[in-house]
Amino acid sequence: MPHTIALVDDDRNILTSLSMTLEQEGFTVRTYTDGESALQGLMGKPADLAVLDIKMPRMDGMELLQRLRARSAMPVIFLTSKDEEVDELMGLRLGADDYIRKPFSQRLVLERIRALLRRNENLRAEASGAVPGGLLVRGDLTLDETKHTCLWKGKQVQLTVTEFLLVKALALRPGIVKNRDQLIDAAYGENIYVDDRTIDSHVKRVRKKFREVDDDFQQIETLYGIGYRYKEV
Repeated sequence: MPHTIALVDDDRNILTSLSMTLEQEGFTVRTYTDGESALQGLMGKPADLAVLDIKMPRMDGMELLQRLRARSAMPVIFLTSKDEEVDELMGLRLGADDYIRKPFSQRLVLERIRALLRRNENLRAEASGAVPGGLLVRGDLTLDETKHTCLWKGKQVQLTVTEFLLVKALALRPGIVKNRDQLIDAAYGENIYVDDRTIDSHVKRVRKKFREVDDDFQQIETLYGIGYRYKEV
């Protein structure tokens, strides 16, 4: 069955050109011109991945992302303009998996979409038993790949796919430093370029989520100029 991609942008030229490219590659595409109609559509009939513009009428991409994240871990890519660096960082902190700047290459969008979909397929394969998976326990942390759940001291921590994979990559080898390139490979797959600050924003978001259930959470350490590590337990 083809994957379904939701495109949300008030620029009809972008919707038309991008949807044509994706349909030629075998994707099913649903388009929306504002955040409110996209929210209604996606809550009633989820997609496999959403590509969102930030500035839209009725409901902007930031609010749409927040509402989607309250109910879904569906991968989300933001489309941003060159002068929207603050919006890019805010989007990542709210739970976006990736961002692409306008004007963009259709091929770039296609490759980013495929990379995120491959990650989700790998997680589903692990859940079905096709790939070795199961519980990863590190002290107070429990990651269940089969259910895509994360517990800290028995309390649920809601993580996106990207965040889950980052935590898993760090927790697999406590005490070992992972540089940003290694974390990019773990979260996005090899041969996908993502800016270093994307990983930094995801780590900040992960820490914030853990501290919402435990004010004293300090398990993920920063080694400035090098990368991150999970404290040995």
